[in-house]
Amino acid sequence: MNINEITQKIIGAAYTVANALGSGFLEKVYENALFFELKNLGLEVEQQYPLPVMYKGFCVGDYVADLYVESSVIVELKSTKATENIHRAQVLNYLRASNKKIGLLINFGAPKITVERIVN
Repeated sequence: MNINEITQKIIGAAYTVANALGSGFLEKVYENALFFELKNLGLEVEQQYPLPVMYKGFCVGDYVADLYVESSVIVELKSTKATENIHRAQVLNYLRASNKKIGLLINFGAPKITVERIVN
C-alpha cells in the first residue's frame, strides 16, 4: 500500500469517527476511536508512539506521537477551535525526529473536522 492510500484510509476513518462522535470530546477519546477504526481497516497502528530526539548521537528529548500508522504516517490529533502554526510545527518536529516524510494534523474541534497534510 502506498503512502497516498494509507493517508486516504486514515482520513476516511477520521471522518467516520467525527460523524459518529461529533465535536466536544477530549483528544484521547478521538485517539481511541480512530485507533479502533484504523485497526478495523487492517492497518498497523500504534498509539502514543515514542519519538526520541537525537543530537550528536545522544537522546536529548522525547516526543510522543498520538498515532503511528503503517510505519510511515504520523498522526497528531487535536480537539480545539482551530489549528494554529504551533500545531503544524509540532507535527513537523515529529517528522524530523522520526525521519518520516508525511504527517497528518487532524482537528476534531468545532464546528467541523479539519485535516492537514504536513510534509517534511
